[in-house]
Amino acid sequence: MFGWFNAREAKSFGTVLAQYFIAQVPVSVALGERKFAAKTQSTLRSIDAKIVAFKAAHSLNGYRKAQLGNTFKWALKDAGYDAAYVDNLTEWVLTRL
Repeated sequence: MFGWFNAREAKSFGTVLAQYFIAQVPVSVALGERKFAAKTQSTLRSIDAKIVAFKAAHSLNGYRKAQLGNTFKWALKDAGYDAAYVDNLTEWVLTRL
């Protein structure tokens, strides 16, 4: 029963996803630039593949998904990304889970 609340791997994966996004799409790039859009699309495809692999290897309940999303969201906010943009990215990640 207590294993249901063990979200260590999900949180770790959320951090990995955020760090990958931060490395690929720097905060300093303006949102309207074509380069940003192209880089973001490429990065999101890679993140989607990582999510598919993680889902195949791990059981995710609602609590674990929430922890993963929260970790991802706050890592991006702490890195300086716009709050609305981070909310949209987090929602996108959670819909793929």
